[in-house]
Amino acid sequence: GFKINPQNALIVFDEIQECPQALTSLKYFNENAPQYDIVAAGSMLGVAHRGGTGFPVGKVEFINLYPLSFEEFALALGQGRFIESARKKEFSVISGFKEKYLELLRRYCYVGGMPEIVRHFVDNGDFNAVRNIQKRIIESFELDFSKHIPANTVTKVGLLWKSIPAQLTKENKKFIYGIIRQGARAKEYETALSWLSDCGLVYKIHKIKKPAMPLAAYEDFNAFKLFIVDVGLLCALTGLDAATILNGNKFFDEYKGAITEQYVLQQLKTLKDIPVFYWSNDNGNGTEIDFIIQLGSNVVPIEVKSSINLRAKSLNVYRKEFNPRISIRTSTADYKQTEELYDIPLYMIEEIETLVGEDKAG
Repeated sequence: GFKINPQNALIVFDEIQECPQALTSLKYFNENAPQYDIVAAGSMLGVAHRGGTGFPVGKVEFINLYPLSFEEFALALGQGRFIESARKKEFSVISGFKEKYLELLRRYCYVGGMPEIVRHFVDNGDFNAVRNIQKRIIESFELDFSKHIPANTVTKVGLLWKSIPAQLTKENKKFIYGIIRQGARAKEYETALSWLSDCGLVYKIHKIKKPAMPLAAYEDFNAFKLFIVDVGLLCALTGLDAATILNGNKFFDEYKGAITEQYVLQQLKTLKDIPVFYWSNDNGNGTEIDFIIQLGSNVVPIEVKSSINLRAKSLNVYRKEFNPRISIRTSTADYKQTEELYDIPLYMIEEIETLVGEDKAG
């Protein structure tokens, strides 16, 4: 009985994977009733791997929604003045309020960016409640596995998913199938990995054989690191206690810096059109660059440090070998630029493109 006026109404089909006819109807809205604005949302597992009627290819525009970034989290907490200073590169102000930035960063790494959790934290500031919601969301993911994934793959998806914290908390974060279970092989788990990757629950970051343009041309499909969708959920999966956020910046050292590396990757993924990889040499001496990105016409190495300690052996080796025009080191230290090396605070990592300025043009 409600009249829908296409000029001022937005129609939302939520949990659209539950109704194949609704998904198919998007084609006819597009062709026969384009004056209506339609948004469809739901389980990516259900939509991406749904059987039955065909998907309306070419009739739907996709928008990637990520968990809230650090800057969005700070804005949600009413701390917009700190984000404005970061965006304006007001380094004297940023330095004066450094402890505030680090406090916000610690809170973000524990809470994460899942919208429901952030909303609850904004309203209540309750870390225990945050952990309970995180566990519930993880349980809902795992229930989705059994609901949408073929029975012969569900167990493998679950085992792979639960192995990710152990993968990230070892010294070398390259994904190793043997950690899932003894004797596991890639061929057994490649379908399970595709499910998790296709539905957006994990980020698969491939190694590159050579840091050259375009990066995708040098991708090594046999070597990769696996991150999950949200740093707060990683904290929940690892069982990181809320009391650790009060333990100063030692928080970022937890689990061999896994929390910090997950955080940086998560922020990089929100930056549009910036492909992310990593690099390591093949001589077995442990030289590895945490992330390699493309900025303009530059291949840019990013070394992630979990504290103020700026010793970066791997980055030094990389710079001597490849002589990059721009190198980035991110840590809890203040911003500094020394020739082509940029020290960027972890809480400013979203501003990479503006901080390197004209240098990214190549």
